Amino acid sequence: MQATDFRSPSAGRIHRSFDGIDTFVPAALPPTLVYDEQLVLVLSRADTSLSELSGIGRQLPNPHLLINSYLRREAVLSSRIEGTRTSLSELLLEDVEELGTTGSSEADRREVRNYVAALEQGIERLRQGRPITLNLVRELHETLMRGVRGDLASPGRFRSVQNWIGPRGVNVEDAAYVPPPPELLMECLSDWERFVNTKDTIPDLIQCALMHEQFEAIHPFIDGNGRIGRVLITLFLLDRERLSQPLLNLSAYIEAHQLDYYDLLQRVRTDGDWGSWLRFFLEGVEQTSREALRLTTALVDLREAFRERLMSKPRALALVDHLFVNPYLTVKRADSILQMSNPTARGAVATLQEMGVISPVTDRSWRRIYVCRPILDVILAGEVASDQ
Repeated sequence: MQATDFRSPSAGRIHRSFDGIDTFVPAALPPTLVYDEQLVLVLSRADTSLSELSGIGRQLPNPHLLINSYLRREAVLSSRIEGTRTSLSELLLEDVEELGTTGSSEADRREVRNYVAALEQGIERLRQGRPITLNLVRELHETLMRGVRGDLASPGRFRSVQNWIGPRGVNVEDAAYVPPPPELLMECLSDWERFVNTKDTIPDLIQCALMHEQFEAIHPFIDGNGRIGRVLITLFLLDRERLSQPLLNLSAYIEAHQLDYYDLLQRVRTDGDWGSWLRFFLEGVEQTSREALRLTTALVDLREAFRERLMSKPRALALVDHLFVNPYLTVKRADSILQMSNPTARGAVATLQEMGVISPVTDRSWRRIYVCRPILDVILAGEVASDQ
């Protein structure tokens, strides 16, 4: 890391660690911000879009039935930023049947499952009234890293060694960025925690963007910092009641603009360029809010159309809502949902197929898997858009 590249005292300072390494120690938040016309405009647009998304979340007839796919898409896209390659359809298929040999490895799928578990865990803690604290961050990290490639990187524990950011295999001297040293880590994290829990001083979305950047600058774990940092975006917006449900998939925007994302984070550290980072973040909130609003509306419309068609078929109707949790279906899953005999479950599945709601994925006659293609196409839309 070139110490001379870090030219903004207001962003932070270079500190020579006990080990003789030049590190960057970010200044405590908040910085002095200039709310120019461009920033105010993009903030207004993001705020409006997020409010519309939160509003439809409050009106969902059965919110938990739709949330499953959003959480899993966020997990897939956030993990993909770190190099994990698992598709949303693979993750959903795995919920109804062991996949065996597929396009992604079991290790990759476990990483994504851990992300889902950490996000769900954080949401549940907020519902229990817990604030966003360092203890919660450690708890989420332990869940995220358990049994995966970072399992040896002290899950749930802040680092006690120096880490750095750069291409794979680069040493600390040639790293693009070296976060605070272990001896200053807790001081930085305590400042971060105080800032996150300070309310009514700056707009929530601005505070969220600052919170995320600072967490990435501190880089408190040996591994998993990016994923935890993105989990915290969702949790912060839920905690501030800016989201009524976890419907925002900001990782889709970050993945689609990955180079800009890393460059703008670095420019905050080197030049104190908060304005560019804030505009990027707010534009992402606006775009992903509008996309989530479109997808949610499409799913609600599909649900109503299916329910109307199946009103005279009560057992098949009882399965419809569960297709929005996961559009893949087996007779065994139908049996578990209906809590009836196997022939009854088979009859309900057959009715769904006859009505054109589901179609078989496999040709085999045993343990056949079905899919509701219209639902799957909607929930995969966000994943496809991020690849373009």
